[in-house]
Amino acid sequence: MTQHSRDTPQFYLTAPSPCPYLPGQEERKVFTHLVGDKAAELNDLLTHGGFRRSQSIAYRPACENCRACTSVRVLTAEFTPTRSQRRVIDLNRDLVGEAKASAPTSEQYSAFRAYIDSRHRDGGMADMTVLDYAMMVEDSHVNTQLIEYRVRGMDTSVTGRGEGELIAAALTDRLSDGLSMVYSFYEPEHAARSLGTFMILDHIERAKAMGLPYVYLGYWVAGSRKMDYKRRFQPQERLHPDRWTRIDE
Repeated sequence: MTQHSRDTPQFYLTAPSPCPYLPGQEERKVFTHLVGDKAAELNDLLTHGGFRRSQSIAYRPACENCRACTSVRVLTAEFTPTRSQRRVIDLNRDLVGEAKASAPTSEQYSAFRAYIDSRHRDGGMADMTVLDYAMMVEDSHVNTQLIEYRVRGMDTSVTGRGEGELIAAALTDRLSDGLSMVYSFYEPEHAARSLGTFMILDHIERAKAMGLPYVYLGYWVAGSRKMDYKRRFQPQERLHPDRWTRIDE
C-alpha cells in the first residue's frame, strides 16, 4: 500500500454538473484540502497556479470540453482608475473600510442574505443558512480577514473607523504577493453606489499601500456577462496554460 505524507496534498475530481456561467456547458473541478501548518504556503502556491479558495478547499475548473475560466490578477502598481471608476470612488467617499478578524456577525449575515436573495437567488449559495455563512467566514487555515465598509463616523480622523450601518463586506486572503478577494457582498438597497467595483478599487489601494503587486479577482469567464466586469481593471494578467500574460485593452 502506498503511504502518503500528511503534508502532501491529495487532489480529487468532482462529478460533472451544470455550468453556472455558460448555458449548455458542464463543469468539473479539481480540489484539495487546505489544512495544517502548510495551508497558507499551499494556498499561495495553488493561487499562483489558478486555484481559488472556498473555506478549507482549494479548487480549479477541470472541464473536459471548455477552457473559458481564466484566472485574473490586477497589477496594482500600474493601475490608474478610469473616469467612471473615479466617479465610483467619489460616490463612496463617505465609506470607511476596516479590516477585521474573520469572525461572522448577525449584521454581516443580514447583508449577505439580502445580497444573495436580490442578486443570486438561483445560485449555489441560495440555500445558505447562518451556520453555512459562519463556516464560510471561519473555516480558514490561511491568513484571512473580513473588511467591513461602513458610513464614515465623527471619530474617523482619530480612529479611522466608520460608525454607521454595515454597507458592504469582503472576505479577503493575504497572500505573499497580493490580496485575493474570496467573496464580497453588499446591501442591495445601496446598489447605486456600485459597491462591487468600489471594493475592488479599495483592495487595489490596500495592496499598493502594503507593497503587494497583485489583487486576485478569481475567474474571468469569456462569454459570461456576469463575469465581464473583471475586464475593466487594467492592466491585469491572465493565467494561460504556461504563464501569466499581461493584458492591456
